[in-house]
Amino acid sequence: MARKPKDLSDQRPYRKTTHLIHGKFHSEKWDYRHHVIPPITSSTTFRLDTSHRGAKGFFEFACDTAQQKRHIPVYIYDRLDEPTRGMLEENLAYAEGSEICVAYASGMAAVAAACLVNVRGGEEILTNDILYGCTYSLFTNWLPRFGIKARMADLTRPGYEAGITPKTRVIYFESPINPHLRLVDMKRLVGLVRRENARRPKDRRIVTIIDNTFATPFCQRPIEQGIDLVVHSLTKDIGGFGTDMGGAVMGKRHYESPLMLFRKDFGAVLSPKSAWPLLVYGLPTLAIRMKRQQETALKVARFLARHRRVEQVFYPGLPSFPQRALARRQMRCFEGKFAPGSMIYFLVKCHDKKSAERFIDRIAKQSYTVTLAVSLGQIRTLIENPFTMTHSSLPASEKTKEGVDPHGIRLSIGLEEPEDIIADLDRALR
Repeated sequence: MARKPKDLSDQRPYRKTTHLIHGKFHSEKWDYRHHVIPPITSSTTFRLDTSHRGAKGFFEFACDTAQQKRHIPVYIYDRLDEPTRGMLEENLAYAEGSEICVAYASGMAAVAAACLVNVRGGEEILTNDILYGCTYSLFTNWLPRFGIKARMADLTRPGYEAGITPKTRVIYFESPINPHLRLVDMKRLVGLVRRENARRPKDRRIVTIIDNTFATPFCQRPIEQGIDLVVHSLTKDIGGFGTDMGGAVMGKRHYESPLMLFRKDFGAVLSPKSAWPLLVYGLPTLAIRMKRQQETALKVARFLARHRRVEQVFYPGLPSFPQRALARRQMRCFEGKFAPGSMIYFLVKCHDKKSAERFIDRIAKQSYTVTLAVSLGQIRTLIENPFTMTHSSLPASEKTKEGVDPHGIRLSIGLEEPEDIIADLDRALR
């Protein structure tokens, strides 16, 4: 019997950012230690030696009664499991500090999976009253068709616990919240849920789920703070280059089977051709990109805060950020340093109803370094007006009440020189 190859990454105290570049020399899903770059598979189906092996593979796939200890899986069909996606999941779990990761075709597929494996008809989700537009639409247009109710509350302020009922099975939130960057105090939330769960039977306990896309694992790892499940849109900073879509859910081992079954049956499968760039280009460069983007974001935020045509700037790295102390406690990089991220939200001074629109149009027509486009977390700086674009599905009165202003601008900082970004913003503002 061949001896299992040594994994040097487990034997020496290398930093986490180094691990993201090299990954593992050996994976239980695929031995690729002789490849400098992880290989890619392009087969939707896999040859089986015997019918018994096929039966064993189907039994073991996402089966709660099968042995939970990880071993080399029997590959049958891409929609069930396959090696390239499996390697990505191993490395994402390591980055997030979770036991498992299940990858999906998009961030919204991951959001749906994380929620629907934990809540059923007649039960409720307590969620923040400001959400990414598509998540809001999922909760208000689609989940009610399955008999699932979403209760809205401001999870950034004390008192939201009044929204917890005996039917509450999930508390779902973003932090920082898209787009205004308000933070949910995770320590307080976890303590509250633990006290509530102590009074409930095991099958009625509340599960906490966070969308960690804005922060990325580089800036915060909510599982370390007691959150049950973490959701990411891999399309954003983890992918980093704006070329491939993907999503992921991370958590403890017992969530793996239902999450994989959901992916199999709903078909929201991340293809190996999309998983491979995320594994080879996105995740290994996450730390270096985020460090540079944060440095630039702070310079841009300081510039905007001084500009006479800007009313207010929200960036966790500024001393003026309303939740500065909470940001410094929750948002920490792998090395423990404050990591405020690369997203900025600011308000242009509203001389009339068209002020923000004129500013955005000027950027679109005359800026070289700042691109008018939705999405975020790319090597290019992206700008948009959330009120009319990404959050258009939310009621206007609710958006205004909760700080999503018609004159609000969301800025996702890329890798351009900060002086060039500032110059383009200054020209458009003037």
